[in-house]
Amino acid sequence: MATDRPALICEECDTLTAVRRVPSGVTAQCSVCGNVLYRERQDSVRRALALTLAAFILLLIAHAFPFMTFTMEGNSTSGTIFGSVMALWHDGYWELAIVVLTMASLMPFIRLALGLWVLVPLTMGRVAPGTFELFGLYSRFQAWAMIEVYLIGVLVAYTKLVDLASINLGPAMWAFGGLIVCAAAADNVLDPRAVWWRLAPQNKLGALTATGQPLVGCHVCGQVVPLPVDAHHVHCPRCHAALHHRKPDPLARTWALLIAAALLYIPANVLPVMTVTSFGKGQPDTILSGVIELIHADMWPIAALVFFASITVPVLKILGLVLLLVAAQRGWVARARDQTRLYRVIEQVGRWSMIDIFMISILAVLVNLGEIAQIEPGPGAIAFASVVILTMLAAHSFEPRIIWDNRRRNHATSPA
Repeated sequence: MATDRPALICEECDTLTAVRRVPSGVTAQCSVCGNVLYRERQDSVRRALALTLAAFILLLIAHAFPFMTFTMEGNSTSGTIFGSVMALWHDGYWELAIVVLTMASLMPFIRLALGLWVLVPLTMGRVAPGTFELFGLYSRFQAWAMIEVYLIGVLVAYTKLVDLASINLGPAMWAFGGLIVCAAAADNVLDPRAVWWRLAPQNKLGALTATGQPLVGCHVCGQVVPLPVDAHHVHCPRCHAALHHRKPDPLARTWALLIAAALLYIPANVLPVMTVTSFGKGQPDTILSGVIELIHADMWPIAALVFFASITVPVLKILGLVLLLVAAQRGWVARARDQTRLYRVIEQVGRWSMIDIFMISILAVLVNLGEIAQIEPGPGAIAFASVVILTMLAAHSFEPRIIWDNRRRNHATSPA
């Protein structure tokens, strides 16, 4: 019977569902909004552990060796992740240095280390200290660990430099490639909900509905618990995260972050993001002029990638979030499922706009030959990095369940 099955609440539309057993390799989706609820993967913990360990080793190699060497007029410089961070710091752009260090190095390291901390004991039937809190961080850090975005930034930098000087790819470049494959495969085979259910069982539907109280799903581990509407400072019994029926002040927070991002988008595109100096002559570049330069060099695919990630995506994210906010506040209930899909896309693609920032950090460390050639970041890069971070935070602050709250309210008040 359905009442004997574990309960799950969709985090996007708040639909209560009884968990069904699905065949290996099958993904269970919400019947209302289409959100992925859980995936069935055979021996997922052991497979994810092997892939996570391989990714961690490759990440160490990617940090220990240069990803490319730039040679011009008999002078050579090698680029590493830490080297790109130090180049930004020495140029006085400590804000960009912190962003690159955090998203291209610290977050990937921390996330993989957290995965190993949880998965290694779990394969032996044990639970490491702090597992419940640390695995919650593992899931939260996924959006901010941008090693694959960094690799694309390296490739864009390579296309900009390959016709100007001699470029030799280093061991880190190949480690990056293997790292991305292993990390993506680990995320694919491991369903975090399966790990949570293995750490502590999911509450049963029948026992929950018998309480007669409103039910809430934990936004971290997915546990379903009864929670009175007026309850405050209640935590999940499994992962200890704070529980709430809806995100606190979602519309006001999203509007504030979005307005700040929209205001910063102007200097991000007007001010130069970097200055190229060759034999004493400097040329500042904005994002758009960099795209035009790639087009003139017949690098159409790279130009299209940079234009899409750095110009089109931020604009569409801002416009898309404005549309969702207006729809939520005005109570628009038409095409609720499409609105949810739009939110899902906005939340997933925003991180790719960081390509330009990573590319600038790489060029800053590689092209550092004094009067012969030098590339320095510009103030527009700080504004653009801020736009990317603010739009990501805005997407995270938005509450998609408001869309479905409006729909249910509309159906409840409509005449039969």
